[in-house]
Amino acid sequence: MCGITGIFAFTDAGRSTLSALQASTDAIVSRGPDSQGHFVYDHCGLGFRRLAILDLSADGNQPMTDESGRYTIVFNGEIFNFRELRQKLVKKGHTFRSQTDTEVILKLYISEGRGFLKKLNGFFGLAIYDKEEDSLFIARDRMGEKPLLVYRDEDKMFFASEMKSLLALGVPRKLDYAALSHYLQLNYIPGPATIFKGVKKLLPGHYLYVKGGKVVGKRWYKIPYDQKKTDRNKLSYEQQQKKLVELLDDATARRLVADVPVGAFLSGGIDSSVIVALASRHTQHLNTFSIGYRDEPFFDETKYAKLVAERYKTNHTVFSLTNQDLYDHIFDVLDYIDEPFADSSALAVYILSKRTREKATVALSGDGADEMFAGYNKHMGEFQVRQGGFKAEAVTGLNLLWDVLPKSRNSFFGNKVRQFQRFSRGMLSGPKDRYWDWATFVSEKDARNLLSPASRRKVGKKLAEKRRKDILENLHADGDLNEVLLTDMNLVLPYDMLTKVDLMSMANSLEVRPPFLDPNVVNFAFSLPVTSKIDANMKKRIVQDAFRPMLPEELYKRPKHGFEVPLLKWFRNELRPLIEDDLLSDGFIEAQGVFSVEAIRGLKTQLFSRNPGDVHAQIWALIVFQWWWKRHMV
Repeated sequence: MCGITGIFAFTDAGRSTLSALQASTDAIVSRGPDSQGHFVYDHCGLGFRRLAILDLSADGNQPMTDESGRYTIVFNGEIFNFRELRQKLVKKGHTFRSQTDTEVILKLYISEGRGFLKKLNGFFGLAIYDKEEDSLFIARDRMGEKPLLVYRDEDKMFFASEMKSLLALGVPRKLDYAALSHYLQLNYIPGPATIFKGVKKLLPGHYLYVKGGKVVGKRWYKIPYDQKKTDRNKLSYEQQQKKLVELLDDATARRLVADVPVGAFLSGGIDSSVIVALASRHTQHLNTFSIGYRDEPFFDETKYAKLVAERYKTNHTVFSLTNQDLYDHIFDVLDYIDEPFADSSALAVYILSKRTREKATVALSGDGADEMFAGYNKHMGEFQVRQGGFKAEAVTGLNLLWDVLPKSRNSFFGNKVRQFQRFSRGMLSGPKDRYWDWATFVSEKDARNLLSPASRRKVGKKLAEKRRKDILENLHADGDLNEVLLTDMNLVLPYDMLTKVDLMSMANSLEVRPPFLDPNVVNFAFSLPVTSKIDANMKKRIVQDAFRPMLPEELYKRPKHGFEVPLLKWFRNELRPLIEDDLLSDGFIEAQGVFSVEAIRGLKTQLFSRNPGDVHAQIWALIVFQWWWKRHMV
């Protein structure tokens, strides 16, 4: 696990930025507190921070240069099949100075060129400089598990694992208002955009090749989905289950390899329980970690996690948190975020990562299963919309009732009303509009109304619409639910779920490895028909059925609650001065000029009313943005 940064200058003016390479590397020390390294040659500079996961033999540190002196690499991530790849290279006559996956990547690039990426099983962001050709090659893993940001102007190109590094290099701090508009709707920013104009996220499964001032980008991986092929899948449902168990077991075993303590997150849900069950096949006395919510029993699932831990005799640790524990870390999270990101569950992931890091350096997780196998309530909603019938029509027929009843994620009744209202709207929409409605907290109109008149003019409606269109490109009127899942894999997974896990784990120098995102598992998942993933009675059908013999029956007898940080309570109590007297005060909003004073007043009035609805999610997004603004824009 590491962090990387780099500079490729096109002009003398660009070359002057090489002096900031050290500061850029220092900015991501939490990604690699064990060591650092730098490479500078003429107009190219590469920086590296490292956290030791595997022991390195001599000459294993980075940046790493091959024996000829021509090629130099910096690499962030883990390649789980590097030993097999190394053996094949040895048979071809290649020699190695270390036992690292980094050197295997370098030799593969030298031997096979850019096509080598398809052979890698793992997650990564990497850069390779070719001194003779004077070229730079940078690439990102298939699913977007590891971030990679890029900035380019006429003088130079920068890249880095985090925005902090680019800020240290001096990128212009100009707001991308179209990105801000999407942030206000989604609570995160979809790639390739970032909050800054000119800074882009390298998309998952893409690479850039830079030579002679020209930058060529290419998509090297795309989830292989063909509806006709999935509908004709020749495997029986029983054979599909067996295949899934085999692939996920292999993926889990690969991700257990490390020379440091390895553990697993265990939430009590199906996905993390499956990973623990499989990991226990390959290691004795696995360390497992759960978070309990002492003050929020509705969300506490530790009793289910304990059942799994007892069944597999893991070394189980429960971190039982109070709301005060959560509140005590809120400003640590806000300080670490270097681009507005308002998924409030990041707070729980931060604390889980921090506590886990005291006992392990690597943790397995169940991330990715919901997006691939239809595990969210919205997927059941989509299934029911497409099925139609009396129940769906009845919910829509009560639309006026859902509009007036109180709605909240923090109670069973309020959450049901909220879900019925969103379902009712979805029944009246096409697949693209329905997906966007269910993915967002507020509409595009409401998000724009939060902005000041000057900010609205800067949004660039055509640019925002184009980005939205690109996100929804896989959805068609005659498509099936797999298209919704594919869209989740390209939007929700990389820019919400994986961003959250990467940011919060890296803030605590913990590496998280999700076996469900092994490319063999992903490719298999999208070869399956919708009927294998969901029916009228069960979400994530094949996952639940395939692993039922391995899991306690109690896990199948309760609803999935997820977790909601008690924001509403905080906003009305501890954080109220921050809202009314500081970040969302009339004076600050007016002086800042980004938001509408009247619109923010309206949100605050609703927040402190008897029927706040889901306004706390909007307030949190605004607080995150304002905190970020004060740190990076003032």
